[in-house]
Amino acid sequence: MDWLTTWLEPLAATPVARLLIMSSTAYLLINAAHILSIGMLFGAILALDLRLLGLARAVPLPVIAPYLSRLAGTGLALAIITGLCLFSVRPVEYAANPAFLWKFGLIGLGMINIVSVHRGRGWTAILDGGSPTTALRASAVISIVIWVAAAVAGRWIGFL
Repeated sequence: MDWLTTWLEPLAATPVARLLIMSSTAYLLINAAHILSIGMLFGAILALDLRLLGLARAVPLPVIAPYLSRLAGTGLALAIITGLCLFSVRPVEYAANPAFLWKFGLIGLGMINIVSVHRGRGWTAILDGGSPTTALRASAVISIVIWVAAAVAGRWIGFL
């Protein structure tokens, strides 16, 4: 673990980390942006997953799926950027926190699920006006579980 500490400690000396450490207002704003980004990510993913599972059938999937997918992607990108800023404040502590490691792993699984969905035939079929396949519905359930678990792990970080 010494090599990891040696590698991570300099992150706390970066200009972003120093700003967040020195300014409670900057930290507050980045933290709020992180929470809003997670809300954008989770809200879009949940709406899309629920639609794939058959809710709100009046909303056409070929119209809503690309929009919600891009919205979730934007939320994910912003959450990663703001999360890295927050991580830089105490990188060694976060890297040793089991909840952070769970969150990090779950985000990775969520991203793998996203890539597999978007590369699958089921995604192409719904964009062309078809119905969600069984595999796509299963991916929607998996997605909901993963992203809820990631959110719970994120909240858990502060308690360990």
